[in-house]
Amino acid sequence: MLGAFAGDVIGSAWEGSGAKRYDFALFSGYSRFTDDSVMTAAVAHALIEPCGYAQAMRAWGRRYPFAGYGQRFEQWLLDPGMGPYQSLGNGGAMRASPIGYAARSVEEALAEGARSAAPTHDHPEGVRGAQAVALAVHLAHAGASKVDIRREVTARVGYDLSRTVQDIRPGYAFGVEAQRSVPEAIICFLDAPDFEAAIRNAVSLGGDTDTMACIAGAIAEAHWGGVPEAIAREVRARLPEEFIGLLDRFCERYGKR
Repeated sequence: MLGAFAGDVIGSAWEGSGAKRYDFALFSGYSRFTDDSVMTAAVAHALIEPCGYAQAMRAWGRRYPFAGYGQRFEQWLLDPGMGPYQSLGNGGAMRASPIGYAARSVEEALAEGARSAAPTHDHPEGVRGAQAVALAVHLAHAGASKVDIRREVTARVGYDLSRTVQDIRPGYAFGVEAQRSVPEAIICFLDAPDFEAAIRNAVSLGGDTDTMACIAGAIAEAHWGGVPEAIAREVRARLPEEFIGLLDRFCERYGKR
């Protein structure tokens, strides 16, 4: 889960800039956790405590009200009577990575990915994005190769993962639709030789940098078995103690292969 937090924190400084830089400073005074980290923590909380996804997301979201939520999601957080609103955005995908660790099978990863998206992102594209991330993390955590991850996500979710970062970067534009950002984020991992490169790839596309780096970082951590110590140290220093405690509890339960 620290990989998702790392991608979010690193990507946050470049959100909305449109910069397509690969060689950038990983951390600055603008690097902070955003709604991606808050909702990832909420899903993790729901997996280790007896509560539903919606309950956990509303509880965590209200504790961190200025994390940069979208307008419709913020309305949902504050209105306990509000149901899902057919979002096709990448919000379901950005929070789904903990499911990949907790799931005991591919089928469970896909089913729980859908359930975690359903309280808000119940559009088929919103659901598909969450399933893709949960599945990719599950496979990576189980030791699957990149070839296998590419094949399984393509077959089961239907994303085109045949492209490369170099193919995508020149014409890529900002977009929060799951179908326009989640496949690209997964490719950023597939096209990387190590954890840091996956994050740099995601930021270098110049799109929804915090969310795409959050997704790429989550899969990269599962694949390479952790986050480089220098990056982990910087990220942990920017997280509230509540996040650190949850992270440690989650890793104790689900972190080992």
